[in-house]
Amino acid sequence: MERAECPRRRIAVVGIGAGDPRFVTVEALQVLASLDVIIVFDKGDRAGELRAVREAILDRARAGRACRMIELPDARRDDSLDYGDTVRTWHRGRADALEQVLRDHVGDGEVAGILVWGDPSLYDSTLRILDEVAGRGNTELEVQVVPGVSSLHVLAARHGIPLHAIGGSVLITTGRRLREGIPAGIDDVVVFLDANCSFMTLRGGDWEIYWGAFLGMPDEQLIVGRLDEVATDIVQLRERLRAEHGWVFDCYLLRRR
Repeated sequence: MERAECPRRRIAVVGIGAGDPRFVTVEALQVLASLDVIIVFDKGDRAGELRAVREAILDRARAGRACRMIELPDARRDDSLDYGDTVRTWHRGRADALEQVLRDHVGDGEVAGILVWGDPSLYDSTLRILDEVAGRGNTELEVQVVPGVSSLHVLAARHGIPLHAIGGSVLITTGRRLREGIPAGIDDVVVFLDANCSFMTLRGGDWEIYWGAFLGMPDEQLIVGRLDEVATDIVQLRERLRAEHGWVFDCYLLRRR
């Protein structure tokens, strides 16, 4: 039996910035205006605020021109598994849903868009998931990637700081990895995905912290100071924001004094 022809699908992965519609680049606006289909993973409890920002961006880009929107439920991770297994299982589920949508709901001559908060290259799995879909051999993908303004850059701009010393390095990591320790010779560390406030483990050292939450959004919050002096304030503010919104996205720079 002959194998069915492998369909070809065109996809644009578009970075839409950190939360302010003004962060969206001219290139991103042009690509968004040309899309036939937009695929969105629904994040549940975040949907209200993020949907409002997304709609404002699309209204600006498309000037009222309609576009099909396909929302896919985004299953929560199973934290009972090993971290690596948890992420691989989550990615596999996303890849299954995305492959089916691309094959069954996107036409041969259409361009589908996936909107990514911040920049597609930084702590976002869309490109890896598309690689997994393509690697299965059931769908041929032509992928365009449009960069966006990351919360990393907004954090530095809001605090008015460079991310590293002259000729120095900056480490970009996660809260989980921060708890494992900072490599020798690193004096500037940007931390994402830190639900556990891992900076608390560094109290008693000689660190400054530049912290920001909901960057680019109406409830943007900033704190800066010596870590020992402001760490508790950050934890308390973060708890209040989570109670008010149901979720928090924050990041921060640690700088050795």
